[in-house]
Order: sequence, then C-alpha cells, then structure tokens
Amino acid sequence: MKNLKVAKPILLGMLVLSWLTLPLLGKKEIKRFLPASVLMSVLVALEMRLAKKRRWWWFYVKIHPKLSGGFPFTWGPFLVGSMWILRFTYGKFVWYLLLNLIVDTFFTYKFVDMMKSLGIGSLVRLKNYQLSLLFFIKSLLLYGFQMIREKRLEGL
Repeated sequence: MKNLKVAKPILLGMLVLSWLTLPLLGKKEIKRFLPASVLMSVLVALEMRLAKKRRWWWFYVKIHPKLSGGFPFTWGPFLVGSMWILRFTYGKFVWYLLLNLIVDTFFTYKFVDMMKSLGIGSLVRLKNYQLSLLFFIKSLLLYGFQMIREKRLEGL
C-alpha cells in the first residue's frame, strides 16, 4: 500500500471533481442522460463484484472501509463521464465510438499504469486489451440504453 497518503485523496478527488462538473452539463442534459448512465453504472458495480471474485483487477486502496476500491471510478468519472460523452456525441454514432475509443484507450493504457505506480490498483488476470474490450462492450450498451430510452420518450 505505497503512497496511501496520496492515493486516497486522488480517489476522493476523482469522485468529487467529476460531480462538480455536472452543473456545467445543464439540468436538461442531466435529466436526459442520467437514467442510461446510472443503469450502466449499476452494471459496472456488478462487474466490479465479478472482477473481484475472479481477480481481474485489484484495488489496494479504498476511500472508505465499507466501499469497494472501484466505487470512486464507477460513481465518479464513469457515471459523470458517460453523461458528458452522450451529451457531445449522442446521435453521431461514429463520433461516439471514436471519443469512447480515445477515452478508453487512455484509461486502459495510461491511467491503469499510473494507478499501479501510485499503489491504487492494478490488473491481475486481465490484459489491457481485454479491459479495452470490456469498455467497448459497455460503450455499446450505454448507447443502446440511451437509444431505447429516447425511442420510448418519443412514443409518449
């Protein structure tokens, strides 16, 4: 657990800073994209449980003893980032995939290394390309959930 004094504030900062960007997104956009983003975050939280059981990755630091190490990622950058990505690219599927590819590649190949060097967490039984594939599948699901929601709202 190296750099514990640095790791916890980084995790907490990621969580808080993500949420602080929400007012910039706007009330209308939050209302529009929050349901699909929350649904995906719930799926990611379930994925975290499976990942812990199968040791796909491991977190060495938690922001609170009762919260998983992945909590700040799931309910911070993933949830809020999903809304931002949908805000800028929904309805433009190619741009959506491209932006997700860029963000997910950065996370998979740069941020994961940074987390490991800070002693926050690391991949164990999962390779970087497998994590990238998981992110790609989640991005398709997020877009699909949003499409279904939009079609249901059109029908009302």
